[in-house]
Amino acid sequence: MPQEKVNSAESVDRTPLTRYVTLLFAVACGISVANIYFAQPLLDQLSFEFGIDYSIIGILITTTQIFYALGLLLLVPLGDFLNQRRLILNQMTVSMIALVIVGTASSSSMLFAGLALVGLLAVVTQTIVAFAATIAAPAEQGRVVGTVTSGIVIGILLARTVAGVLKDLAGWRSVYLVSAALMLLVIYALYKTLPNVKHEEKSISYPQLLKSVLMLFVQERLLRIRAVLAMLIFTVFSILWTPLVLPLSAPPLSLSHTAIGAFGLVGVVGALAAAKAGKLADRGYGQRTTGIALFLLVLSWLPISCTERSLFALVIGIILLDLAVQAVHVTNQSMIFALRPKARSRLVGAYMIFYSIGSAAGSIASTHVYAQYGWNGVSVLGASVSVFALVFWIMTKGTKDALSR
Repeated sequence: MPQEKVNSAESVDRTPLTRYVTLLFAVACGISVANIYFAQPLLDQLSFEFGIDYSIIGILITTTQIFYALGLLLLVPLGDFLNQRRLILNQMTVSMIALVIVGTASSSSMLFAGLALVGLLAVVTQTIVAFAATIAAPAEQGRVVGTVTSGIVIGILLARTVAGVLKDLAGWRSVYLVSAALMLLVIYALYKTLPNVKHEEKSISYPQLLKSVLMLFVQERLLRIRAVLAMLIFTVFSILWTPLVLPLSAPPLSLSHTAIGAFGLVGVVGALAAAKAGKLADRGYGQRTTGIALFLLVLSWLPISCTERSLFALVIGIILLDLAVQAVHVTNQSMIFALRPKARSRLVGAYMIFYSIGSAAGSIASTHVYAQYGWNGVSVLGASVSVFALVFWIMTKGTKDALSR
């Protein structure tokens, strides 16, 4: 690729980031990221329709996450390279087309291809997060990142509710076709609303830009630590949510897809409760917030392990788990964005690659463990990874940085 111009982010037109624009960013992120999670509560239906065995159905989610990781590496860094407004609008438009492909899939290969493209383009959420952090005033950056990131987590959780309801009303294909229509509306709203950013430009080639992403890992120890934490917490997140539909839809519970999807609403409670984690990071309490959240993550698996005996226990566990994951995630991003303001797109891309690795690993591991050992095996797996995350944080919390106490 020939040399292009890169946004150094030094000369940004800091038009006040209104509540409406912040919420629109959150909604756009939520709808975009929901697209890669719609399949989770539909796994049993997709397994039946396309003849995919339960023991390997998690590969469907893993494929989406792998391509999401590729998008993080190949597409998100372009936010420091190209006009972010055009990048966001173009990615969302192609994502809308991918949703139509999935919704009209006639074979498993077409389904996998469509979901792979959905995963690749869903990284627009991270471009939006970096863009929001860039145009936000420094004093409110944590709050803005927390709000927009909450939109992502809420989108992930509501994806299950929406998918369950639409599946019961009009079949699983309606889930993706309705989402495509919603994406069109969001694209229009963003087209009318996204602010222009003034560029202070310097020349850099695309290969050099990608190399700089790898160099960030070498040069920034805090990024490496927070990326590993992201990988671990989202492994745990997927260990819960990917196979959850299987015990809930099977006897003796035998819940409908609408009822199963409603558990996503429960998770929203935890995600909203953690939205203020960004403010705590702004005030210098990033490490303390992380430690408390990781302890809650470990604790959450006690009630979750009782799912087949008590749905109330599952509700408590979901709230604790999603509160913990969101609090750590928001804190992570607030801390790494402060490292290099001129490279926020590359920072978030590098960080989120580990998020994607964790999500993919959790999806494939949890469905395999469920097929072999049932829900008790899944609970042991989730608790074990949670304990490892807490131990890792304890071992690395001495890292110096201005945002952590």
